[in-house]
Amino acid sequence: MSDVPVVRVIRSGVEESVHVVDVAVAAASGRLIAFAGDPDRPLFARSSMKPLQASVSLSFAAAAFEDREVAVMCASHNGEPVHLEAVRSVLARAGVPEAALQTPAVRPMEDEARAAAPERLPINSDCSGKHAGMLAAAHSKGWPLESYRTPRHPLQQAIHEAVTKGGNEPPSHVGVDGCGVPVHRLPLRAMATIFARLGEPQTLGSLAPHAARAIRAMRAQPYLVAGRGRLDTAVMQATENLVVKGGAEGLSCAAVVGGSLGIAVRVRDGSSRATGPALLRTLKLLGLLAPGALETLTAHRRPPVLGGGEPVGELVADFALRG
Repeated sequence: MSDVPVVRVIRSGVEESVHVVDVAVAAASGRLIAFAGDPDRPLFARSSMKPLQASVSLSFAAAAFEDREVAVMCASHNGEPVHLEAVRSVLARAGVPEAALQTPAVRPMEDEARAAAPERLPINSDCSGKHAGMLAAAHSKGWPLESYRTPRHPLQQAIHEAVTKGGNEPPSHVGVDGCGVPVHRLPLRAMATIFARLGEPQTLGSLAPHAARAIRAMRAQPYLVAGRGRLDTAVMQATENLVVKGGAEGLSCAAVVGGSLGIAVRVRDGSSRATGPALLRTLKLLGLLAPGALETLTAHRRPPVLGGGEPVGELVADFALRG
């Protein structure tokens, strides 16, 4: 076992490279329960913040949304037809035109979906569900739609307040996320605290019923949260009480529903290939994965290293938790 928490890349029986990881496990009180590496390492919250962002949007939106619609508000989706239909359903139910979306015009991220959708459109963005929820909230409150992404917009101000309260401290910096909305820089342990509170929504004050709605929808419709071949969907499908939401640059967070436990894992070099092994190692060490789930999740827990198109090695997470 290395003193430095890593995910090792093994090719043909030899260690080829390593990815250093940081882990924070926190209670809803903010108490750090366990860690690996540096739990105070600051990072942008990226798409892992979507369940909290969606909770704020739901608190302002007037429409009564279905589970699939709420789940896609929390999603970094593949852009498969089922995802795009759900995003359009959110917009239609809220009375907002698709043209109001200010996500980047792209093709879907997943191979099959991308092949079936050659045109670059804002709705194809993995963040279009989040933006649809934001537009629904702004429209319900009579706030301007054209500026919904800006930090001074009332919705983004409310999200900033929710992030501050949820993580027990204000963001040290506010940047611009890949989809154009504000993104908040927090210590890893603050991200773990936010997810612990999402798992125990009553700890979020007035946001509680909306956070509970978001978490129920993610559990009910995990495929809408990510999609084919994705870690978030796979873990939620294989477990009964976990909610998982990844973010860019090697970040992945999980909440134990009803368990007052939040987990945040970050691969320091931002490599997404190491995120699954790191998160699943953490969940295993915490006793949160049954043997059957571990077997089901092997492709994410020990993803293959290929040579000539065939597996010749694997990625292996190698660390213990402290605390």
